[in-house]
Amino acid sequence: MRAVIQRVSKASVTVDNKTVGEIEKGLLVLLGVGKEDTISDLDYLVNKIIGLRIFEDDNEKMNLSLTDIGGNLLVVSQFTLFGDVRKGKRPSFTDSAPPDIAEEMYLKFIDKCIEMGIKTEKGIFGADMKVSLVNDGPVTILLDSKKIF
Repeated sequence: MRAVIQRVSKASVTVDNKTVGEIEKGLLVLLGVGKEDTISDLDYLVNKIIGLRIFEDDNEKMNLSLTDIGGNLLVVSQFTLFGDVRKGKRPSFTDSAPPDIAEEMYLKFIDKCIEMGIKTEKGIFGADMKVSLVNDGPVTILLDSKKIF
């Protein structure tokens, strides 16, 4: 699994001009599922993201996690995170999970975050979504459950 995590002061996702997910202070997670991903990949990313110490403490040091600040999550599916452009200029998505598996993993990811006590909003899997955010910092982190970066 791959994720682009952005620390936000607010973020929302709309589908057909209707807001389907919206948060205030927290993290926007763009989540991609690969064809080789398992529940252990999912667990790794959930725990890593929730525990990331990327919010400032009283000394203005990145030392606090999402849980520490009582922040929220907005999770948006993004299969293009597995786009491979090493050859040519058109991305290949052969490493992305098939839609049915990717959607199942995406929903399990959200459920796990909720189970861990995090207020979690989401987009609509497979929809044409418009994502708006105010990146706080800016702070953007890339994660890959296989630890290739």
